[in-house]
Amino acid sequence: MNAPLDALFSEEIPGPLTGPLVITGTDTGVGKTITTAAIAAAATAAGLRVAVVKPAQTGTADGDEWDARTVARLAEPLTTRTLSDFPEPLAPLAAARVAGEDPLTAVMAQLAIRSIAEEHDLTLIEGAGGLLVPLGEGGWTILDLAAALNATAVVVARAGLGTLNHTALTLEALSRRDVPAIVIFGAWPAEPELVHRTNLHDLEADLAGAIPDGAGAMTPEVFRREALHWLDARLHGRFDPVAFRSHCR
Repeated sequence: MNAPLDALFSEEIPGPLTGPLVITGTDTGVGKTITTAAIAAAATAAGLRVAVVKPAQTGTADGDEWDARTVARLAEPLTTRTLSDFPEPLAPLAAARVAGEDPLTAVMAQLAIRSIAEEHDLTLIEGAGGLLVPLGEGGWTILDLAAALNATAVVVARAGLGTLNHTALTLEALSRRDVPAIVIFGAWPAEPELVHRTNLHDLEADLAGAIPDGAGAMTPEVFRREALHWLDARLHGRFDPVAFRSHCR
């Protein structure tokens, strides 16, 4: 019988975290980019040399701001880099195939990130979609990358309905590869409803922060100042999960 998730994730992850840190999510559109920017802002304010790497950016034909550029605008980390990009808003491997371009290989991604990490104190690697989305040649995923880099994972979760199942599945997949993980709510509402409060109570995970809904629309100056309050000390902030849970009852 498998161990319960609270047992799998009961071991404390020490901090503050440095080295490679993978930012993944329970799904697409959960707030990974804004969470990445918040961590970059907090760590930069703490005096760290921060790099942000996006292995694969898709949907570039839509004209939307690339994720790495959003992070650069909001947080101003030392370095931002996108390793591959494709026009269609699809999973990266499919987007490469549709575009008739070569997908990124796992070896290329690992070599690039290891080289970048040598010059920085903290390297944030933002995935695309959820944990098992195929990012490149052979179908490698952000989970494969996290395991290869011996990285800690930050799982960005929704606050609303469905998050308990999606978060549990993501954490179980990470635990099977021995990747330690902490969880952040990617868009916590200003006025939590019953579903948000019960999810917060029932979430079996190591909660490390909560990003307020709409944080990405803040001015960069306000974003950088406030980011410290959204993340706990392991992510170079001042967030208190015990106080947060108590306040949201």
